[in-house]
Parts: sequence; structure tokens; C-alpha cells
Amino acid sequence: MTLVEAEDFRLAKLDELRRLGVEPYGGRFPDALPVRDLTEGFERLKGSVVRAAGRITNLRGMGRATFMDLKDSSGTIQAYFRLDDIGEDAFQVHRQLEPGDIVGVQGKLTKTRTGEITVFVDEFSVLAKALLSPPEKWHGLRDQELRYRRRYVDLFANDEAMELFLKRTRTVQCIREFLQGRGYVEVETPMMQPQAGGAAAQPFLTRHNALDMDLYLRIATELYLKRLLVGGMEKVFEVGRVFRNEGIDSRHSPEYTLLEAYEAYGSYETMMELAEGLVAHAAQQVCGSLVIACGEEELDLTPPWPRRPFWELLEEFAGLGRGDEAAIRAMAEQTGAEGAQTAHPDYLAYHVFEKLAESRLREPTFVVDYPRSISPLAKATPHDPELAQRFELYIGGMELAPAYSELNDPQEQERRFLEQVGREEERERLDADFLRALAYGMPPAGGIGLGVDRLVMLLTDRQSIREVILFPLLRPEEDG
Repeated sequence: MTLVEAEDFRLAKLDELRRLGVEPYGGRFPDALPVRDLTEGFERLKGSVVRAAGRITNLRGMGRATFMDLKDSSGTIQAYFRLDDIGEDAFQVHRQLEPGDIVGVQGKLTKTRTGEITVFVDEFSVLAKALLSPPEKWHGLRDQELRYRRRYVDLFANDEAMELFLKRTRTVQCIREFLQGRGYVEVETPMMQPQAGGAAAQPFLTRHNALDMDLYLRIATELYLKRLLVGGMEKVFEVGRVFRNEGIDSRHSPEYTLLEAYEAYGSYETMMELAEGLVAHAAQQVCGSLVIACGEEELDLTPPWPRRPFWELLEEFAGLGRGDEAAIRAMAEQTGAEGAQTAHPDYLAYHVFEKLAESRLREPTFVVDYPRSISPLAKATPHDPELAQRFELYIGGMELAPAYSELNDPQEQERRFLEQVGREEERERLDADFLRALAYGMPPAGGIGLGVDRLVMLLTDRQSIREVILFPLLRPEEDG
């Protein structure tokens, strides 16, 4: 029994290729030019012998000749096979080709009578025989879940999918360019950690056999990046995968890409300016404009962006004021919060904010002055110790980036950690080495975490995070 899927008629052509003495999975095809170079450079190259390689997207046989469309990552070009040019043996080989096969061609570059740029083939090589047909005669995969499962088909069959993921790549490049241009140093921190810290999230647990110890896949890079601030690296960032063993929906994936950046001697206000510049730079480079499409509306990303206090917005959108504990608990219960009668009212207020206010923040907005009780890694505000120097950036009704003026008092940080875990006897859950690092002295700093996948969603006008992740986590495919 074989796990390799195949269609009978394609297997027959595979066998025929081998009978004809052709290796159906050839080696390299040197000196092939990208299709875009051939089409855009036609006036310079016309009449010369060129080489190109790609996937067959269409075949049009006419007895002793065949027109074939070849597609590579840069475009599509026509190739013309004629019996008189390639000879009987090669013509029999070419008859075994089908859409989806990958071939290399060589021949004179010119135009047909209809003006189509074409390679008039004198030699060709079979590079990979496809055993399954491309979807729907090259009109692309239509089933969305199938597109996620077979992204490799989605990419070669749907130009829009390829363009989307090239934009994703460009977005990450823009992030790096922008930060490096401001003197930030890119670093790498551990993905397996003895304590899962830096955020309130459920981690994935794994096991290191040689060390006989449990480890966690990181839920954030924060605590290690702050260690580097202690060490004297004053501007650091990391773009990397983080893992949270929680629910999956249109904006949440258990594995996603996070940018975290920290700047010594900065603050959350420093990070506001950084966020404005970074998002605007990415939009200009990826979209070509600071005005972008977002569903049926357009959003203007031109800085500066307004700053709105958390409690002010909660009163505006939910009618709840700071200190209205009974009303907050009642609204939290109505909106499905767990522990609505027992949890800290600030946590419940944040839950209500996510349910009722978040989706209404369409234009870029910094929500500031969050409750300190739900911000264990942020400094308190000078004007009100019950509030934190923290913002969350919302664009298009989606939270994109939280940021803090980072807490650098080791004793206060320990007290906050204990407050977060709830019991003194759970002290072993704390990252003692991080507290030790703070005890050596960490400069005041601003820090930000930006969801890269969500930024790509924003810049490509996509509504689901799975659309912008190449291989999103899915349930196992059912047989049949």
C-alpha cells in the first residue's frame, strides 16, 4: 500500500516517459531566466536563444504542434513545441506532458503572429511529473479549508494567495528595516523555557529527556529580552514564533509570530512613536499608501494617532464608570465572563471592553491608562498609582500591539508576580532568574509587542488569521 496519491492516467504517462528513456524527475535546469525577465526584457532579448522553467498551466495541441503556458513565480510565458523543430522522439515525450507538470524549455524568444511573446522550443527537459491534476482546470482551490490544508496547491493555483504571502514576507522585512534603521539589534531568545513568563496565557508543555525536565514553549520573548537590557544591549528586538495553548478563532492561533522590541531609557510614549512609525512605514511599503482598505471602509494610518483613556472608552461604549463594581460584574456576566461574581473587577472591566468596545475602534487609536492590577509588568502612572503606563493599539477594530513603560523595580516586580499567581506557596512558578537579573539593575525602558500576523491581516484586508499563516494548525483530515 502506498501513501502517495496518483491518478491512473497520469501514472500511465509516467510509465510511458520511463519507457521512452526519460527520467520524469530530472535534475537542475541551469541558466533559466525568470519569466518576468523574458517578457519585460523582450526588446533586448528577441531573437536570442533563452531558457525558462516552470509549471505547465495550459496545453493546446494542434496535431504537429502544441502551445503551452509555463508559469514560474514571476509570471507566465507561452512555449511553442513543433514536431519539425524538436524531432519525432522528443515530440513523443512532449505528448506525455499535462497541466501541473514542471518542465524546462530552451529556444528562440520571439512573438507569434498574434503578438504573443513565445519561446519557440528546440530542446526541453521534464523536471517533475505531477501525479495529481491542478484544481478546477487552473481556476484555483475554492474550498477555504482545503486551501489551508493544501497551501502548496493554493500558492501555485491562486495568484492572489502567492501575492498575499509575498506581502507577508515584505511586511516582516519592513519591520526589520525600520527597527535596524533606528539602531535596534535583532536577537534570538529561547523557545523552550523552564518557566512560561512574560504574559498571562496557557503554555504548551514539553519534555527534555536528556535533562529529565519539563519545559514550556514560550508564550512571549519579553523576560529574556529584558535580561539583555540588564546586560547593556539598549535597543533589542526579536521577531519569532510564540505558542499559546488556548482557543482558535479568526484572530487567535495557537502558534503565531510576535515582534517584541525594548528600548532602554524609553517609555510607553517612546513606543507610541515607534508604533506609529513602524506601521506607517510597513503600510507605505506594502500597500503603497497610508490609506488602506478595511472591509467596506478605508482607514487613514497617517500619524499622529489619538490617545484615549481606557475608562473613558468603557464609559462611552458600555456605560460603565471606574468604581462601578456592581454594574461591571453585571455586564461581565451578560457578556459571558467566567467568575463574574468573584474575579477582580478590573479583569472583568477588561473583558467587557474586549466584548463591547474593541470592535468599535476603527481608526488607529492608542488606548491608554489601563488598570495597574491587570498590568503586572508595567510601571504605575505618576498621576494615579492605580493606573499603568500601558497602551494597546487598536486599528480596524482589532488589538494590534500592547506596550508598557517597563517595571524595573525588582521588589515591586516580585510582589506583582505573587499577586498574579495568587498564593505564596506557588512561588516556584515565578521566574527567579529574571528577578535576579532585575536586581542587578535594569534601566527604565519602553517595550512593545506587535502581532505580526494581525499586522499582515490589516495590510492585506483579511478577516481571518488563518488566511495569513502559510500552514495554520487544523484538525486531522478525515479519511474519505
